Amino acid sequence: MFAKLSKTNFPPSVKPTLVWDGDCTFCKFWVTRWKMQTGDAVEYKTYQEVAEQFKDIPIKEFKKASRFIDLDGAIYSGPNSAYKSYTYAKKNTLPWHQWYQNHNWFAWLSDHAYNFIAKHRSAFYKFTVACFGKTPERLKPYWMLYVIGLFFISFGMWMIL
Repeated sequence: MFAKLSKTNFPPSVKPTLVWDGDCTFCKFWVTRWKMQTGDAVEYKTYQEVAEQFKDIPIKEFKKASRFIDLDGAIYSGPNSAYKSYTYAKKNTLPWHQWYQNHNWFAWLSDHAYNFIAKHRSAFYKFTVACFGKTPERLKPYWMLYVIGLFFISFGMWMIL
């Protein structure tokens, strides 16, 4: 499980920064989506680019989870890094950061799901592409075809019986 770091002594000076693993295709896909939501309000950098800037955050922790680092030095880790980034979205309608902060069950569920996905990134990237296509800027709802297909298969089996 990733460590929940609370603060860095080397906060970004201009914009809050979401630090992620540049070697992860799953991460790259979803960071591209987040950028579309937050515009230029958040800086997105790979840990490979900025690890030296945050000297008090071990590289092994950057490898385990993304980190949202706020201007006051507060660090939001793992799923909460994504949730926190969405608070800067142009249309902030997602209460996930609030839920994560206020509901232990939601934080626990998010942390464990994030940890599972982090350990199986390549499989989840393939799943993402199968459901949404390869272009994060223009998602294609392939998942709907799967649901419709399952419906018709189930309906057909029911008709046979």
